[in-house]
Amino acid sequence: MNDTIPTVILGGTGYVAGELLRMIVQHPQLYLSAAISESRAGEQIRAVFPNLQNNFGDQTFVPREHLAEHISDKVAIFCAAPHGASAALVAETIAAAAEQTAELTIVDTSADFRYATAPEYEAVYGKPHGAPELLDQFTCSVPEHLSGTQSGHIGHPGCFTTAILLAAVPLLKLQFVEPKLYAVGITGSTGSGHTPASNTHHPFRHSNLFAYQPLTHRHAPEVTAICRSLTDTEPTLQFVPHSGPFTRGIHITLQAQLTTPMPETEVRQALQHFYADHQFVQVLDGTPRLKDVVGSNYCHLGVAVNGTSLVLFSVIDNLVKGAAGGAMQWMNRQLGLDECAGLNLPGPAWV
Repeated sequence: MNDTIPTVILGGTGYVAGELLRMIVQHPQLYLSAAISESRAGEQIRAVFPNLQNNFGDQTFVPREHLAEHISDKVAIFCAAPHGASAALVAETIAAAAEQTAELTIVDTSADFRYATAPEYEAVYGKPHGAPELLDQFTCSVPEHLSGTQSGHIGHPGCFTTAILLAAVPLLKLQFVEPKLYAVGITGSTGSGHTPASNTHHPFRHSNLFAYQPLTHRHAPEVTAICRSLTDTEPTLQFVPHSGPFTRGIHITLQAQLTTPMPETEVRQALQHFYADHQFVQVLDGTPRLKDVVGSNYCHLGVAVNGTSLVLFSVIDNLVKGAAGGAMQWMNRQLGLDECAGLNLPGPAWV
Protein backbone atom coordinates (compact mmCIF):
# COMPACT_ATOMS: atom_id res chain seq x y z
CA MET A 1 0.00 0.00 0.00
CA ASN A 2 1.65 3.23 -1.17
CA ASP A 3 -1.14 5.74 -0.55
CA THR A 4 -0.85 7.98 2.47
CA ILE A 5 -3.64 7.76 5.02
CA PRO A 6 -5.09 10.78 6.84
CA THR A 7 -4.78 10.40 10.60
CA VAL A 8 -6.71 12.09 13.40
CA ILE A 9 -5.71 12.19 17.07
CA LEU A 10 -8.55 12.73 19.54
CA GLY A 11 -7.45 14.31 22.80
CA GLY A 12 -4.32 15.68 21.22
CA THR A 13 -2.38 17.46 23.98
CA GLY A 14 -1.45 14.80 26.57
CA TYR A 15 1.78 12.82 26.84
CA VAL A 16 0.45 9.89 24.80
CA ALA A 17 -0.76 12.23 22.06
CA GLY A 18 2.68 13.84 21.97
CA GLU A 19 4.25 10.44 21.42
CA LEU A 20 1.76 9.61 18.67
CA LEU A 21 2.63 12.88 16.95
CA ARG A 22 6.34 12.03 17.20
CA MET A 23 5.67 8.67 15.53
CA ILE A 24 3.49 10.11 12.78
CA VAL A 25 6.34 12.46 11.84
CA GLN A 26 8.51 9.46 10.90
CA HIS A 27 5.73 7.23 9.57
CA PRO A 28 5.99 6.54 5.83
CA GLN A 29 2.25 6.20 5.19
CA LEU A 30 0.36 8.18 7.83
CA TYR A 31 -0.01 11.95 7.84
CA LEU A 32 -1.68 14.16 10.41
CA SER A 33 -5.02 15.45 9.22
CA ALA A 34 -6.02 16.87 12.62
CA ALA A 35 -5.16 16.78 16.29
CA ILE A 36 -8.39 17.48 18.18
CA SER A 37 -8.27 19.45 21.41
CA GLU A 38 -10.93 21.43 23.22
CA SER A 39 -8.52 23.02 25.71
CA ARG A 40 -5.82 24.12 23.23
CA ALA A 41 -7.83 24.62 20.02
CA GLY A 42 -6.24 27.17 17.71
CA GLU A 43 -2.78 26.87 19.27
CA GLN A 44 0.11 25.64 17.17
CA ILE A 45 1.20 22.06 17.80
CA ARG A 46 4.80 23.16 18.25
CA ALA A 47 3.75 25.56 21.02
CA VAL A 48 2.33 22.67 23.05
CA PHE A 49 5.05 20.16 22.07
CA PRO A 50 8.26 22.16 21.48
CA ASN A 51 10.24 18.91 21.13
CA LEU A 52 8.49 18.34 17.79
CA GLN A 53 10.26 21.48 16.54
CA ASN A 54 8.90 22.47 13.11
CA ASN A 55 7.74 19.04 11.97
CA PHE A 56 4.12 20.20 11.73
CA GLY A 57 4.88 23.74 10.59
CA ASP A 58 2.10 26.14 11.58
CA GLN A 59 -0.50 23.40 12.00
CA THR A 60 -2.82 24.07 14.95
CA PHE A 61 -5.02 21.99 17.21
CA VAL A 62 -8.55 21.64 15.86
CA PRO A 63 -11.67 22.19 18.01
CA ARG A 64 -13.98 19.24 18.56
CA GLU A 65 -16.82 20.83 16.59
CA HIS A 66 -14.68 20.59 13.43
CA LEU A 67 -13.99 16.87 13.85
CA ALA A 68 -16.48 15.80 11.16
CA GLU A 69 -14.60 17.87 8.57
CA HIS A 70 -11.68 15.47 8.89
CA ILE A 71 -13.72 12.26 8.56
CA SER A 72 -13.89 11.18 4.94
CA ASP A 73 -13.10 8.08 2.89
CA LYS A 74 -10.47 6.13 4.87
CA VAL A 75 -9.19 7.58 8.14
CA ALA A 76 -6.92 6.33 10.94
CA ILE A 77 -8.17 7.46 14.35
CA PHE A 78 -6.10 7.42 17.51
CA CYS A 79 -7.98 8.34 20.67
CA ALA A 80 -5.69 9.57 23.45
CA ALA A 81 -8.42 11.18 25.55
CA PRO A 82 -8.62 10.44 29.29
CA HIS A 83 -10.49 7.50 30.80
CA GLY A 84 -14.19 8.29 30.86
CA ALA A 85 -13.96 10.98 28.19
CA SER A 86 -12.82 8.74 25.37
CA ALA A 87 -16.04 6.76 24.88
CA ALA A 88 -18.12 9.81 23.97
CA LEU A 89 -15.46 11.07 21.54
CA VAL A 90 -15.22 7.70 19.87
CA ALA A 91 -19.02 7.43 19.59
CA GLU A 92 -19.17 10.90 18.04
CA THR A 93 -16.46 9.95 15.54
CA ILE A 94 -18.19 6.71 14.55
CA ALA A 95 -21.48 8.58 14.08
CA ALA A 96 -19.76 11.19 11.87
CA ALA A 97 -18.21 8.43 9.78
CA ALA A 98 -21.58 6.70 9.34
CA GLU A 99 -23.07 9.89 7.91
CA GLN A 100 -20.27 10.12 5.35
CA THR A 101 -19.85 6.36 4.75
CA ALA A 102 -16.20 6.75 5.74
CA GLU A 103 -14.03 3.78 6.66
CA LEU A 104 -12.59 4.20 10.15
CA THR A 105 -9.82 2.32 11.92
CA ILE A 106 -9.81 3.28 15.61
CA VAL A 107 -7.22 2.52 18.27
CA ASP A 108 -8.12 3.85 21.72
CA THR A 109 -5.48 4.17 24.45
CA SER A 110 -7.85 4.89 27.35
CA ALA A 111 -9.53 2.30 29.58
CA ASP A 112 -12.93 2.86 27.96
CA PHE A 113 -12.70 -0.07 25.54
CA ARG A 114 -10.55 -2.53 27.47
CA TYR A 115 -13.42 -4.50 29.00
CA ALA A 116 -15.87 -6.72 27.14
CA THR A 117 -18.94 -5.56 29.07
CA ALA A 118 -20.17 -2.37 30.70
CA PRO A 119 -20.58 -4.00 34.15
CA GLU A 120 -16.91 -5.07 34.11
CA TYR A 121 -15.85 -1.51 33.29
CA GLU A 122 -18.19 0.00 35.86
CA ALA A 123 -16.99 -2.36 38.61
CA VAL A 124 -13.45 -1.00 38.18
CA TYR A 125 -14.07 2.67 37.35
CA GLY A 126 -17.18 3.23 39.46
CA LYS A 127 -19.24 5.02 36.81
CA PRO A 128 -21.42 4.10 33.84
CA HIS A 129 -19.72 3.42 30.54
CA GLY A 130 -20.05 6.25 28.04
CA ALA A 131 -20.90 4.10 25.00
CA PRO A 132 -21.74 0.52 26.03
CA GLU A 133 -23.30 -0.16 22.63
CA LEU A 134 -19.81 0.03 21.07
CA LEU A 135 -17.98 -2.41 23.36
CA ASP A 136 -18.50 -5.42 21.11
CA GLN A 137 -16.76 -3.53 18.29
CA PHE A 138 -13.44 -3.45 20.18
CA THR A 139 -10.72 -6.02 20.85
CA CYS A 140 -8.26 -5.52 23.71
CA SER A 141 -4.81 -7.16 23.69
CA VAL A 142 -1.18 -6.33 23.07
CA PRO A 143 -0.34 -6.96 19.38
CA GLU A 144 2.05 -9.83 20.14
CA HIS A 145 -0.71 -11.99 21.62
CA LEU A 146 -3.14 -12.00 18.67
CA SER A 147 -2.33 -12.79 15.07
CA GLY A 148 -3.50 -10.92 12.00
CA THR A 149 -5.98 -8.09 11.78
CA GLN A 150 -8.97 -8.00 14.11
CA SER A 151 -12.55 -7.19 13.19
CA GLY A 152 -13.71 -3.80 14.38
CA HIS A 153 -11.49 -1.53 16.46
CA ILE A 154 -8.80 -1.83 19.15
CA GLY A 155 -8.67 -0.87 22.81
CA HIS A 156 -5.02 -0.87 23.83
CA PRO A 157 -4.24 -2.27 27.31
CA GLY A 158 -2.86 0.00 30.03
CA CYS A 159 0.87 0.53 30.53
CA PHE A 160 1.26 -1.66 33.63
CA THR A 161 -1.06 -4.17 31.98
CA THR A 162 1.10 -4.33 28.86
CA ALA A 163 4.27 -4.99 30.82
CA ILE A 164 2.63 -7.69 32.96
CA LEU A 165 0.84 -9.38 30.05
CA LEU A 166 4.03 -9.69 28.01
CA ALA A 167 5.48 -11.67 30.92
CA ALA A 168 2.41 -13.57 32.12
CA VAL A 169 0.61 -14.69 28.97
CA PRO A 170 3.31 -17.03 27.62
CA LEU A 171 3.76 -18.60 31.06
CA LEU A 172 0.03 -19.34 31.27
CA LYS A 173 -0.34 -20.42 27.65
CA LEU A 174 2.55 -22.83 27.97
CA GLN A 175 1.13 -24.01 31.32
CA PHE A 176 4.50 -23.44 32.95
CA VAL A 177 3.14 -21.85 36.14
CA GLU A 178 0.38 -22.11 38.68
CA PRO A 179 -2.30 -19.44 38.05
CA LYS A 180 -1.27 -17.41 41.09
CA LEU A 181 0.79 -14.41 40.11
CA TYR A 182 2.54 -11.78 42.23
CA ALA A 183 3.82 -8.60 40.63
CA VAL A 184 5.66 -5.50 41.79
CA GLY A 185 5.81 -2.61 39.34
CA ILE A 186 7.64 0.72 39.31
CA THR A 187 6.52 3.46 36.94
CA GLY A 188 7.80 6.87 35.95
CA SER A 189 5.96 10.10 36.66
CA THR A 190 4.57 10.42 33.12
CA GLY A 191 2.30 7.50 34.00
CA SER A 192 0.26 9.95 36.07
CA GLY A 193 -0.66 11.99 33.02
CA HIS A 194 -0.09 15.55 31.86
CA THR A 195 -2.04 17.36 34.59
CA PRO A 196 0.20 18.23 37.57
CA ALA A 197 -0.51 16.46 40.85
CA SER A 198 1.17 16.26 44.23
CA ASN A 199 2.60 12.81 43.49
CA THR A 200 4.22 14.00 40.26
CA HIS A 201 5.60 17.29 41.62
CA HIS A 202 9.38 17.12 41.08
CA PRO A 203 10.55 17.88 44.67
CA PHE A 204 8.27 15.10 45.93
CA ARG A 205 9.07 12.55 43.23
CA HIS A 206 12.82 13.12 42.88
CA SER A 207 15.00 10.57 44.75
CA ASN A 208 11.81 9.03 46.15
CA LEU A 209 10.11 5.64 45.89
CA PHE A 210 6.72 4.70 47.27
CA ALA A 211 3.91 2.21 46.75
CA TYR A 212 0.38 3.27 45.92
CA GLN A 213 -2.93 1.42 45.67
CA PRO A 214 -1.30 -1.84 46.83
CA LEU A 215 -3.41 -4.88 45.91
CA THR A 216 -6.22 -2.62 44.63
CA HIS A 217 -4.80 -1.08 41.44
CA ARG A 218 -7.30 -0.97 38.55
CA HIS A 219 -4.92 -2.63 36.10
CA ALA A 220 -5.03 -5.93 38.01
CA PRO A 221 -8.57 -6.92 36.89
CA GLU A 222 -7.64 -5.78 33.39
CA VAL A 223 -4.70 -8.21 33.37
CA THR A 224 -6.74 -11.14 34.65
CA ALA A 225 -9.60 -10.51 32.19
CA ILE A 226 -7.24 -10.40 29.20
CA CYS A 227 -5.35 -13.48 30.43
CA ARG A 228 -8.67 -15.31 30.65
CA SER A 229 -9.62 -14.40 27.09
CA LEU A 230 -6.21 -15.36 25.68
CA THR A 231 -5.29 -18.45 27.67
CA ASP A 232 -8.60 -19.85 29.01
CA THR A 233 -7.04 -19.47 32.46
CA GLU A 234 -7.98 -16.66 34.81
CA PRO A 235 -5.10 -16.19 37.23
CA THR A 236 -5.21 -14.44 40.55
CA LEU A 237 -2.91 -11.43 40.54
CA GLN A 238 -1.57 -9.67 43.61
CA PHE A 239 -0.12 -6.43 42.26
CA VAL A 240 1.73 -3.68 44.11
CA PRO A 241 2.58 -0.62 41.97
CA HIS A 242 5.21 1.95 42.93
CA SER A 243 6.02 5.49 41.82
CA GLY A 244 9.66 5.78 40.80
CA PRO A 245 12.03 8.77 40.71
CA PHE A 246 12.19 8.96 36.91
CA THR A 247 9.91 10.27 34.18
CA ARG A 248 9.53 7.36 31.75
CA GLY A 249 9.49 3.61 31.95
CA ILE A 250 8.02 0.64 33.81
CA HIS A 251 9.89 -2.16 35.56
CA ILE A 252 7.84 -5.23 36.51
CA THR A 253 8.98 -8.13 38.70
CA LEU A 254 6.54 -11.02 38.25
CA GLN A 255 6.77 -14.06 40.53
CA ALA A 256 5.07 -17.45 40.13
CA GLN A 257 5.47 -21.13 40.95
CA LEU A 258 6.42 -23.52 38.17
CA THR A 259 4.06 -26.48 37.77
CA THR A 260 7.13 -28.73 37.48
CA PRO A 261 10.79 -27.87 38.11
CA MET A 262 12.72 -26.90 34.98
CA PRO A 263 16.05 -25.21 34.32
CA GLU A 264 16.23 -21.47 33.80
CA THR A 265 17.66 -22.02 30.31
CA GLU A 266 14.61 -24.08 29.31
CA VAL A 267 12.20 -21.36 30.42
CA ARG A 268 14.25 -18.70 28.64
CA GLN A 269 14.41 -20.68 25.41
CA ALA A 270 10.66 -21.32 25.51
CA LEU A 271 9.99 -17.59 25.90
CA GLN A 272 12.42 -16.78 23.10
CA HIS A 273 10.57 -19.24 20.86
CA PHE A 274 7.19 -17.79 21.91
CA TYR A 275 8.27 -14.29 20.81
CA ALA A 276 10.55 -15.34 17.93
CA ASP A 277 8.36 -13.64 15.32
CA HIS A 278 7.88 -10.43 17.29
CA GLN A 279 10.59 -7.82 16.83
CA PHE A 280 9.65 -5.66 19.79
CA VAL A 281 9.90 -8.32 22.52
CA GLN A 282 13.37 -9.60 23.36
CA VAL A 283 14.16 -12.25 25.97
CA LEU A 284 17.60 -11.59 27.41
CA ASP A 285 20.24 -13.46 29.34
CA GLY A 286 20.38 -11.77 32.75
CA THR A 287 18.13 -8.97 33.96
CA PRO A 288 16.79 -6.18 31.72
CA ARG A 289 17.55 -2.52 32.32
CA LEU A 290 15.08 0.32 31.97
CA LYS A 291 17.42 2.68 30.08
CA ASP A 292 17.79 0.15 27.29
CA VAL A 293 14.10 0.49 26.32
CA VAL A 294 13.08 4.04 27.32
CA GLY A 295 12.05 6.03 24.24
CA SER A 296 11.61 2.86 22.17
CA ASN A 297 8.80 0.41 21.46
CA TYR A 298 10.72 -2.55 22.87
CA CYS A 299 9.98 -4.81 25.80
CA HIS A 300 12.92 -6.63 27.38
CA LEU A 301 12.25 -9.75 29.43
CA GLY A 302 14.58 -11.57 31.80
CA VAL A 303 14.07 -14.78 33.77
CA ALA A 304 15.42 -16.33 36.97
CA VAL A 305 14.57 -19.78 38.38
CA ASN A 306 15.32 -21.46 41.69
CA GLY A 307 13.64 -24.83 42.05
CA THR A 308 9.98 -24.21 41.34
CA SER A 309 10.23 -20.47 42.04
CA LEU A 310 10.21 -18.35 38.90
CA VAL A 311 10.83 -14.63 38.49
CA LEU A 312 10.19 -12.87 35.20
CA PHE A 313 11.33 -9.27 34.71
CA SER A 314 9.62 -7.02 32.15
CA VAL A 315 10.68 -3.48 31.23
CA ILE A 316 8.99 -1.10 28.79
CA ASP A 317 8.57 2.60 28.12
CA ASN A 318 5.12 3.37 29.55
CA LEU A 319 4.39 6.03 26.92
CA VAL A 320 5.60 4.01 23.95
CA LYS A 321 5.17 0.23 24.21
CA GLY A 322 2.67 0.82 27.02
CA ALA A 323 0.54 3.30 25.06
CA ALA A 324 1.38 5.16 21.83
CA GLY A 325 3.81 2.62 20.38
CA GLY A 326 1.56 -0.36 21.02
CA ALA A 327 -1.32 1.65 19.53
CA MET A 328 0.77 2.39 16.43
CA GLN A 329 1.60 -1.31 16.09
CA TRP A 330 -2.10 -2.08 16.11
CA MET A 331 -2.91 0.69 13.66
CA ASN A 332 -0.27 -0.55 11.24
CA ARG A 333 -1.61 -4.09 11.41
CA GLN A 334 -5.25 -3.09 11.08
CA LEU A 335 -4.42 -1.00 8.02
CA GLY A 336 -2.37 -3.78 6.42
CA LEU A 337 0.91 -1.86 6.77
CA ASP A 338 4.30 -2.99 8.03
CA GLU A 339 3.70 -3.44 11.76
CA CYS A 340 7.02 -1.73 12.56
CA ALA A 341 6.35 1.38 10.47
CA GLY A 342 7.07 4.56 12.42
CA LEU A 343 8.44 2.56 15.35
CA ASN A 344 12.02 1.67 14.51
CA LEU A 345 13.62 4.78 16.01
CA PRO A 346 15.95 3.62 18.82
CA GLY A 347 15.59 5.11 22.27
CA PRO A 348 18.16 7.55 23.70
CA ALA A 349 20.53 5.53 25.91
CA TRP A 350 21.50 8.30 28.32
CA VAL A 351 18.22 9.76 29.50
